[in-house]
Amino acid sequence: MTSFNEIKIIGIDASRPPRVRKETYIDLFYQLSEDAPVEWCEDFAGFGRELNPLAKVDQTNRSLINTYVNDMSLIPAHFEQLKQAVADCNAQFLEKLRQREVTLAKDNADLSEQGGQQFQLNEIIASLDFDTAAPEALKQGQTSN
Repeated sequence: MTSFNEIKIIGIDASRPPRVRKETYIDLFYQLSEDAPVEWCEDFAGFGRELNPLAKVDQTNRSLINTYVNDMSLIPAHFEQLKQAVADCNAQFLEKLRQREVTLAKDNADLSEQGGQQFQLNEIIASLDFDTAAPEALKQGQTSN
């Protein structure tokens, strides 16, 4: 199966800590455990839209989730919802990877079981010797053209 480490929220982005400002909201930038794959980010967009307020993965830095709250007392509850959205996204992404692997294995099995042309092609490709140089006659034939 394709390697994927589940994404986790590991803290607040140190370069952009939450600050009380004149605005009626507080921006929050959560640091992820690693850069999320592009497809994971696309999946997360759906989960993030379900949150109130919404959350999204930063387009320029896929290791950050951007969100906000209107009142600092809402941060703990919103954070728990955000952690659940990340966990749900991980589960969905892992299932997609699993489904891809199943489909690929089935496609490969179908191809290798065929006794026809695909099987013959696979045999020819498998018999190629990439460790030796081209025969001298072939080398000379190529230069005389």
